[in-house]
Amino acid sequence: CYWLPLMITAVTLPGKYVWVMMFLTLFCYTLLLFYNVPMPAMHGGHGGDFRLHEIGMWFGFLLSATIIAVFAVRMSNSVRERDRRIADLHSQQLHQEHILALGTLAAGAAHELGTPLSTMAVLLNDMDQSHAVTDKNLTTLKDQVKRCKSILGSMSAAAGQIRAESGSSKQLDHYLKELLDDWREMRVGVNLKYQLNGPLPSMAVVIDQTITQALINILNNAADASPNDVHVYAEWTQADLRVEILDSGAGLASELKSDIGQPMHSTKQDGMGLGLFLSYATLQRHGGTVQLIDRQHNGVLCQIDLPLKPFMTDSFT
Repeated sequence: CYWLPLMITAVTLPGKYVWVMMFLTLFCYTLLLFYNVPMPAMHGGHGGDFRLHEIGMWFGFLLSATIIAVFAVRMSNSVRERDRRIADLHSQQLHQEHILALGTLAAGAAHELGTPLSTMAVLLNDMDQSHAVTDKNLTTLKDQVKRCKSILGSMSAAAGQIRAESGSSKQLDHYLKELLDDWREMRVGVNLKYQLNGPLPSMAVVIDQTITQALINILNNAADASPNDVHVYAEWTQADLRVEILDSGAGLASELKSDIGQPMHSTKQDGMGLGLFLSYATLQRHGGTVQLIDRQHNGVLCQIDLPLKPFMTDSFT
């Protein structure tokens, strides 16, 4: 009966309590050697050597209790250390995911800021050469400054609570249409054509801001490759979304085909290769996949597959 409290203590409590319970049970077991009620029917068969038998039992109990205590304490410490490491790894993973999300937003902001800053640079250069400041130029500059503030403001808002700032519930087709229409306004010189296919009415979803920014990054890459011809085909079922983004650029460089989606690899002269890498990582973090496929007549097909279940409104209830 003394094994039960010792085993329970060894499994559930820290090491010092195991040793206390071990000495307590050993003390109680020792008392039984001196304070007990003999049972002649059972003890009589041992003759006069029963005292020696009791001493052997006591040493057997001591050895067993010591082994249980030693191994139980080591196992308990190992389990607690494992749990601590798992908690640390989980905390690091959450920290890295937050950094990744912010990096995705920063890369998207850098893409979006490029257009207004370029416009401002051209206007300022013209104004410097002509020494003339017209109302039209001032109005354009003010509009571009407002746009830069809006871009930075949206990134700052997302920095605190990325999921909370991701937006309200929308039907999937409305979300995709708004995303593509807003992007078309940001890239005025791009000839964008898109087609949306799927069962209607579509499911209600709450899409992460990081997913939106990842799609924008990929659209920006396609527009940089062929601003005159960008096609988007989106098709969804009740479980999955597939988005195909096609451009008519020069296609994938042969030396980069195996490195696409890796950091520090870019086909742009001034690119760092972070935008596509962060987009890949963001989509994969949410269970999606990204494939880049060379088209037969120049250009690249970017195929994105994303499960919709994590973003459906009923998954938050």
